[in-house]
Amino acid sequence: MSQSVRVEVPASTANLGVGFDCLALALDLHLEVTVALIDGPESTLSVEGEGSARLALDESNRFVAGFRAGWSEQGTPPPIAITMTNEVPLGRGLGSSAAATVAGLLAAQELAATDYDDEQLIAMAAAIEGHPDNAAAALLGGFVLFTGGRASSFDPPAGLRAVIFVPERELATSEMRAVLPESVPMKDAVANAGGVGAVVAAFASGDLSLLSAMSHDRLHEPYRAVVYPELTPMKEAAVEAGAYGAALSGAGSSILALSQEHRAQTVAIALDETADRLGLAGTVRVLRPSSRGASVG
Repeated sequence: MSQSVRVEVPASTANLGVGFDCLALALDLHLEVTVALIDGPESTLSVEGEGSARLALDESNRFVAGFRAGWSEQGTPPPIAITMTNEVPLGRGLGSSAAATVAGLLAAQELAATDYDDEQLIAMAAAIEGHPDNAAAALLGGFVLFTGGRASSFDPPAGLRAVIFVPERELATSEMRAVLPESVPMKDAVANAGGVGAVVAAFASGDLSLLSAMSHDRLHEPYRAVVYPELTPMKEAAVEAGAYGAALSGAGSSILALSQEHRAQTVAIALDETADRLGLAGTVRVLRPSSRGASVG
């Protein structure tokens, strides 16, 4: 049994507009956690970076929840020392909960010498965190299609960039799901099915012009835009500036635009200027999609 382990997990952006709960993309922004078994009576937690003032040593911390779930076959988890360095903003739709959950599961698996496969790990993470699409991207990396309980991952094109506007405003996933209807018109479901196919084809074929479909979701973004009115003009500004497409990142509040590298700064400026005009405080980040998923060392 190992005595310590280091785990690194990427952030992720889910849905990509039309791919509600089935598409996600890993991002080059990371949570790094070192865990060591200790002799002391109680576990300890040290956090640098995002969430340093709010992460607790209990089940509200998704890393702790993931670790306990990953250790469950061995009984009660032992005391551990947890050291986190976190680049992933909390409550902004960038997969912070999924990254932490996956990190906890992998740390427990390594320290307890258990052997879960990827499908099991994604299912365990989803049971804790609720989002298999984010969990799949965090674990596997790349562009992920999650359907029928299985995940398929594609390497993102080298020149693709994710331009992310990260507002100071947080949006709770539970609240953003509460605004969604129980059913949608058939024509909207059909349009989204075609859009999902287009986005998957874009990554599978390399024809990135097909990513324009991500801007035209009909299942969730129109309803969420009612409580997040800045979303539509921000998306429009990104596309007008040269992005292939734009969408709400997960349940928000971050806004995602995908573009070629040489257009990324122009898109970033457009998002920043539009947010300033709308009075939406926040920052813009230009990130590379990450082909590399979670790693254990």
